[in-house]
Amino acid sequence: MTTAALIGWTALSAIVPGAAHLRAGKRRTGFIVLALFGALLIAAVIYGLQFLENLGAAARQSTLTTVMIGAGAGALAWFALIAMSYMALRPERLPRKGQVVSGIVVGVLCVSVMSPFALTASYIKTTSDLLDDVFVPQPGGPSPSPIRAEDPWNGRKRVNFLLIGADAAGNREGVRTDSMTVASVNLVTGNTVLFSLPRNLQYVRFPASSPMHKQFPNGFNAEGQGLLNAVWYYADNNPQLMGGKNRGPEALKDAIGYTLGLNIDYYAMVDMFGFARLIDAIGGLRIRVEQDIKWGGHFGTAGTIKAGNRKLNGEEVLWYGRSRVDSDDFSRMARQRCVIGALAQQASPATVLRNFDRIAAAARHMFRTDIPRDLLEHLVPVGLKVKDAKITSLQFVPPTIYTGNPDWAKIRLLTRKALHESTADSRTAAAGVTASPSGTGTGTGGASASGSPTASAAATPSAGVTASRPTRPVTPTPNNKAADSLSEICGF
Repeated sequence: MTTAALIGWTALSAIVPGAAHLRAGKRRTGFIVLALFGALLIAAVIYGLQFLENLGAAARQSTLTTVMIGAGAGALAWFALIAMSYMALRPERLPRKGQVVSGIVVGVLCVSVMSPFALTASYIKTTSDLLDDVFVPQPGGPSPSPIRAEDPWNGRKRVNFLLIGADAAGNREGVRTDSMTVASVNLVTGNTVLFSLPRNLQYVRFPASSPMHKQFPNGFNAEGQGLLNAVWYYADNNPQLMGGKNRGPEALKDAIGYTLGLNIDYYAMVDMFGFARLIDAIGGLRIRVEQDIKWGGHFGTAGTIKAGNRKLNGEEVLWYGRSRVDSDDFSRMARQRCVIGALAQQASPATVLRNFDRIAAAARHMFRTDIPRDLLEHLVPVGLKVKDAKITSLQFVPPTIYTGNPDWAKIRLLTRKALHESTADSRTAAAGVTASPSGTGTGTGGASASGSPTASAAATPSAGVTASRPTRPVTPTPNNKAADSLSEICGF
């Protein structure tokens, strides 16, 4: 046998185990190795097929552990297989030069066949560590409810996630939730409505069940302004009021849920500077920039994001969503919705896999959530539905809603209407719609809805709070429509 033939048969054994033994005349050993390989292959296929109908099961800790152990065992087995195949072909019969060359090549081959298994084990270990770091209850916070595998959503057909962008800049004290969006997801279709709430929404109310209601029965007015983005910070700094530490998320969920008339099931907070690292990790985002965006300080002296169809890096995406230079909070909210939509569409499995280590490193230090670890396997299929479903968006900003004196009943009316349209997979303009909590009322073009005692009470400004409603709000953001498709708004 020549040197090339010996190397070739050894390499073939990496694909068809037992081939080298058969060529060497060791038929019994060759057929045994081949049969073992066939049995392992069939077992792996059967094991993998179970995830086709339940992809979320791949996120289970038991699955990750099984795959990681299997990958490690596979690496050792294939290393041994190549070494045994090489020895079965009796390389000592080759000339000395042939022995040296074949030994080097086969040594490289042994390492090469281990690489896919080692890479898989590494990815799985990184994933497991990441999930353990992210999906963990905060110390002192409320304990998550047990997840029942037969009904993980407790009979709900819709689940509401509060998505938070937190500004953790070095000159900030505590958590300031500068971006707040509720993603209301239909569990059957994946159709999603994004409700964006301004950070400067004032005097939000709390349900009677919330400890914050006792402190602020007429609306949140801490620090004299009572801005929505200070609720988390205030609750965290007053643990005696909330009944424990790290209860800021609960207070904010209560306030936003009561404002929209929804139950906020879970929250997920992203540190904005960590988010920039995540965008860099996936290679940037393609976004249609409607007009030049200046950023940095009060006058935009740090740089400009030019208008057009652009691929933005992490820093540019961060400032595209954060900048208020020659702009306002409401325009910023609209751009943040586009960032969320772009990320949902462009973070493909191939992109995630290609940049996995960088994404995991960025994600480990940027996420915080109260989603239980055991719910993740049920959340994965929902996320896949959302990716290909209809996503609409609605923001409560002037002239529809005046943040200094919000019409709470109108907010709830618009929320219900957007959810109804999402369920019906239809979209109509808000103008001319007549509906209210009691079934009667006026259109959304200026008049508030009434009829429900709760909604009417919520629409009344708090005692002692004076807030005038501007007649000509200045905002470059067109906000005269109901929930709109992100594909149309952002040009996806």
